[in-house]
Amino acid sequence: MANVKMNGIILSESNLGDFDKMLTMLTPGIGKISCVAKGARRPKSALLAGTQIFCFGEYIMYKGTNTYHINSVEPIEIFYNLRTDLDKLKYAIHINKIINDITSENQNCYKILQLLLNTLYTISETEKSLDLILSIFKMRLLSITGFLPNVEKCTTCEEKDNITSFSIKDNGFKCNMCEKLDTSTIKINESTKNALKYIITAPSKKLYSFNLKDKSLDELKLISKIYFNEKMEKEYKLEELF
Repeated sequence: MANVKMNGIILSESNLGDFDKMLTMLTPGIGKISCVAKGARRPKSALLAGTQIFCFGEYIMYKGTNTYHINSVEPIEIFYNLRTDLDKLKYAIHINKIINDITSENQNCYKILQLLLNTLYTISETEKSLDLILSIFKMRLLSITGFLPNVEKCTTCEEKDNITSFSIKDNGFKCNMCEKLDTSTIKINESTKNALKYIITAPSKKLYSFNLKDKSLDELKLISKIYFNEKMEKEYKLEELF
């Protein structure tokens, strides 16, 4: 069969037989695919480094009946620091699980893959708050996948000033008058409001270029958690690794 070349990132790996691996890979053009890596668990295998979880690389493979089969890989980024810091690893695995849940085969995943790579890079290479990174990731992912919140004006009266809360039910900002009629609102201050607007509109490469502290971070964490779980219809919890 003809070989194809494509970039992708390994979302999960499991053992197959004595020396092989079964992988789940996210690609930009055809979404999530299953791949077999023959002999990848042998100590001297040329596929060893490029078939580990979080590895982003250029893969040459052919398509079998149900899965792809990897012939070779050129690793581009392995996010080494994720493997040496348990806290970073925990958040990265949690994010990978979310991506694994919301993606499928034959789906254009370019923007999702771009967000995932930017997020893993920020976790791996910076000391930015992991809770802030996760909150930004969730809100941006929702915006990409069809749950874009209204962060320009009140979702009820379209007032642009006096924004004081975020409505889970109505998907966006509420002014100080309209929030009184909505029991799903979460109070926000000016910094949180500006952060939410930035997360939705910022260029991809600059998405993580700000910080929040204390009350504003707590507000963003609460909104991202509840809003994400509501739209995904599933409760996502950070789980301990051991």
